[in-house]
Amino acid sequence: MADKDIAKLTPLFHPQAKFVHMSGTWTTARELEIIETGSIWYKKADIKDTAIEIVGNTAIVWNRITLTANVRGSDVVTEFTVTEVYQKEGSVWKMLALTFSSVRDTHEIEK
Repeated sequence: MADKDIAKLTPLFHPQAKFVHMSGTWTTARELEIIETGSIWYKKADIKDTAIEIVGNTAIVWNRITLTANVRGSDVVTEFTVTEVYQKEGSVWKMLALTFSSVRDTHEIEK
């Protein structure tokens, strides 16, 4: 995402995936457009904690991060817990959902 390389990202995202941000929820096509145009530029994510659970062909990944991003021309630094949901299709994992939840720096992921 930091490289804005949608050619590499497109195969990772399920066509019906949803992306939840502080300013709205949108589709895969819109997320790729946002990344490509740089209206949100995910510059750097400092990962502080991670938890992963796999249930059948579904994987859920939680990351507590400090995200540095450029949003509509302004740099912002925000604490998030990011929830990613993946589904295995054959031998390939596809992202179904990506949700950014704003949290305090003291937030912990219970494992």
